[in-house]
Amino acid sequence: MRESELKFFEDTLLARKKQIELNIAGACEEIDQLRGLETNDDADSASIVTDNIVDNAIGHQQEKELKEIELSIGKIKNGGYGICDMCEEDIGMARLKVKPHAKYCIDCREIAEKNSNV
Repeated sequence: MRESELKFFEDTLLARKKQIELNIAGACEEIDQLRGLETNDDADSASIVTDNIVDNAIGHQQEKELKEIELSIGKIKNGGYGICDMCEEDIGMARLKVKPHAKYCIDCREIAEKNSNV
């Protein structure tokens, strides 16, 4: 992969990392504010609980993506970026443009998903 392409992906990953960190911080602040609210009835309490569950699920997914992004940034620095973790072949440029933190090529991604659903 050319240096300019690596720079493009590094910039993309760093921008996404920053956005996720802002999202997580905002969600934590919102949860703290909700905890401080006094609820008037059971419906308000249920709504707050539901919001917390949804926020936690989104936060968990974003934390997972953040870890994958950090791994990808490390791979750029050590020369392993764009190489499939499973088959060690190049990950296609089109796939990296859609998901810059991809760990697997298309074929291996399907295998990994099938194995994780078993």
